[in-house]
Amino acid sequence: MSTHGNLMLDAESLYKELLKGVRSMLTPTTRLVGITSGGAWLAARLQKDLKLEGEAGSISSAMHRDDFAQRGLADGGQTKLPFEVNGAHLIVLDDVLYTGRTIRAVLNELFDYGRPAHVQLAVLVDRGGRELPIQADYAAARVALPATQSLALTKDDSGQFNFSVESE
Repeated sequence: MSTHGNLMLDAESLYKELLKGVRSMLTPTTRLVGITSGGAWLAARLQKDLKLEGEAGSISSAMHRDDFAQRGLADGGQTKLPFEVNGAHLIVLDDVLYTGRTIRAVLNELFDYGRPAHVQLAVLVDRGGRELPIQADYAAARVALPATQSLALTKDDSGQFNFSVESE
């Protein structure tokens, strides 16, 4: 559990809410795609907990970011979509939704692989501060943080999720 000032976030409790929300969004042909790295962790665990066949996809925003010149390939991880994207119903998962720029980059990357029939976004935490007109279809929590702080999902060796709040 992360506490900073008045903010208390229990990542495992929020994961349980995300599990319920994603379950309600599923269709018989839904595929999960997690954004590297926190979203990919969420997608892999949801894939298992929802007893979905196959493997969840993971997607990197690195190549399509509008700040690529400053960041380079800092995100690490590569896109891996072990299913056909054309015509697919996809749920993109991320740990924290903030400005919307990562989601914009991910959508560009996704369309490099094909044209899905439907894309929805589910996040563990929506922290507001949008710079682009992007909203989550499902958010387990909504919190407000100053722009000088960042919220990051971590995963321990046993697979348990935690949040860390860092000042920038």
